[in-house]
Amino acid sequence: MAKSVPQRRNGIAGTYIGKSRSSKYFATHPEARKKKNVYNTKYHETENRKRYRAELNSYNDKHNGNGDASHTKNGNIVRESPRTNRARNGKNGKSSKK
Repeated sequence: MAKSVPQRRNGIAGTYIGKSRSSKYFATHPEARKKKNVYNTKYHETENRKRYRAELNSYNDKHNGNGDASHTKNGNIVRESPRTNRARNGKNGKSSKK
């Protein structure tokens, strides 16, 4: 029987600070981060956000495979790569075409 070796703790886990200005701000201002998390919790509990997520989840269930389901500007749902989906917001939230 092989000798069991305990796993080492990842020393850098949870210490990464993102590159954006806002991520650096929230990493260094715990009160602001707490306020933001409270807001986000309330926002994502709304019926509108639940419906939005449910619609995308059901689309993903029906069209299994890799990729993301995302809404277009006219409200349709399309499948695209996660990279394309997340890159659309661009720098400073400036949208590109879809």
